[in-house]
Amino acid sequence: MKMVDVCQVFKDAGMDHVSSVLASGNIVFSSDRSAEELKIVLEAAMSSYFSYEAFLFIKSQEETSLFWSGIPFEKHPDFHIYGFVGLHGIEEVLMDEFNRSAKADNEKAEVINGLFYWQVPKGNTLDSTFGKVLGKKSLKDKFTSRNVNTFEKILKIMD
Repeated sequence: MKMVDVCQVFKDAGMDHVSSVLASGNIVFSSDRSAEELKIVLEAAMSSYFSYEAFLFIKSQEETSLFWSGIPFEKHPDFHIYGFVGLHGIEEVLMDEFNRSAKADNEKAEVINGLFYWQVPKGNTLDSTFGKVLGKKSLKDKFTSRNVNTFEKILKIMD
């Protein structure tokens, strides 16, 4: 789906100051509604417009700042770091999956402030044992993952 179309759906649903972050699927907007109400309204709007069952995770600027400041791994050019945002408790499910998986050298995971962080060598993301969790049908509506650099880009737009 094109981000310009997603932004229009958000505008049509009453959101203000709508913009997308690259082609990452992240939309930054403002609203006076609660996160719970926004989730209902925006999932219905997205589902209707794109003819699929939408699952959205609504996070505030404060939550995104907390995610960015909580990154437990030092950035290194040989590694990707991902943050997994999802339903309450999903971080423990992800940690269980990670603990059961075979690991590459320096592949690590930690839970900080209710967010699961994963460090993986570049080139191993989809090939790693844990990386296969990204495609599990049983978890598809429970979380989403983003390279942590996306959090920084989101925060810049929010400011």
